[in-house]
Amino acid sequence: MLAVHTQYGMDYMEFSSQNDRYRHGVCIWFTGLSASGKSSTADVLARWIVEQGRRVTVLDGDVVRTHLCKGLGFSKEDRDENIRRIGFVASEIVRHGGLVVCAAISPYRAIRDEVRSRMQEGRFIEVYVATPLEVCEQRDPKGLYVKARQGILKGFTGIDDPYEAPLQAEITLDTVANSEEENSRLIIDHLMQLGLMDGQSLAPSSKVF
Repeated sequence: MLAVHTQYGMDYMEFSSQNDRYRHGVCIWFTGLSASGKSSTADVLARWIVEQGRRVTVLDGDVVRTHLCKGLGFSKEDRDENIRRIGFVASEIVRHGGLVVCAAISPYRAIRDEVRSRMQEGRFIEVYVATPLEVCEQRDPKGLYVKARQGILKGFTGIDDPYEAPLQAEITLDTVANSEEENSRLIIDHLMQLGLMDGQSLAPSSKVF
């Protein structure tokens, strides 16, 4: 079941199921360039987690900016504040035993580390969606890279504003070689290894979908 709720002055998507068997709080934080595949992979992951009987909240960067972070611009200070607010909501969900999936560009390493520090060790899983810039520009579903190259958009991450790739992400995804389903399975396998998902519910040879 997919529902939209309001909390902390924002809307967020919540995929829920009848059977919540696990109460380990954990944050899965997707970071990467615009059009790298963060949101699409996060949605596939969330739906699969629900099918396994776990409740999950998805905080998408674009959605959050229209509610919780409405009014913030794209200066470094505003971008940091945007991620700080998402991180606060995520940390509260984790603190209460929830599983939250965050998908935001979050270009600066220091603020990602700050968000990580809000959570208990092992409860923040950084997922680096390592799609090359040239591939992101080819995808460009919103035409943002074209506008950035034309100078219409200023301070666009990857063009005239830096993206600081994680140095030690728990998981790195290749969206060129792997499908969203395959990448979701990599994350699920990681959660199983940490005991945050039930490894008995899925045979090693079975498929995600």
